[in-house]
Amino acid sequence: MATLPLPEDRSYITPYIDPALVSEVLIDPTQLHNRIQALGTQLSVDYADAHDLLLVSILKGSVLFLTDLMRCMTVPHAIDFMAVTSYGVHARHSTGTVRIDMDLRQNIEGRDVLIVEDIVDSGLTLDYICRLLQARHPASLRICALLNKPSRRKIDLSLDYVGFDIPDKFVFGYGLDWDELYRNLPFIGVVAEGAAHNG
Repeated sequence: MATLPLPEDRSYITPYIDPALVSEVLIDPTQLHNRIQALGTQLSVDYADAHDLLLVSILKGSVLFLTDLMRCMTVPHAIDFMAVTSYGVHARHSTGTVRIDMDLRQNIEGRDVLIVEDIVDSGLTLDYICRLLQARHPASLRICALLNKPSRRKIDLSLDYVGFDIPDKFVFGYGLDWDELYRNLPFIGVVAEGAAHNG
């Protein structure tokens, strides 16, 4: 996919982060808005006859995506959250070992369930979550991921809805963190090589 070079004056980045820490803007706010609007419209069509639709947000990275996606959907739905750990401290890739830190509070049996995820790379964590939830007998179980790194996939995992396919780069912003910081960025950027933040 095409990437946006940083503006010469770096004014787009400066209010949020030192521009020297960002090598490129991978997805800008307008691209995010337009794609999420399109996803919300498609989901509203596909779930027009849904039975007790539940959106399951995988914490923490998908929170911004979830809230914007919800506002673009016209069908009634409930939300719930799961917290799952598969990355070590300061790790850039999943360890493959999955731990459920917070489970759903709602019963999903017989319900249409849509998993809302920020990014899918190896697919190991999401595969684990899917198998866990399928055992609870939902009426349907689908996945909506904002970002997909197909080159990182280690397991055959089908994604029903994808915002953007991206290259294998360390991205952050719009819910995705860099050592728990910068989730508030209104864009998705790539960490500059060798960069170290002061957080």
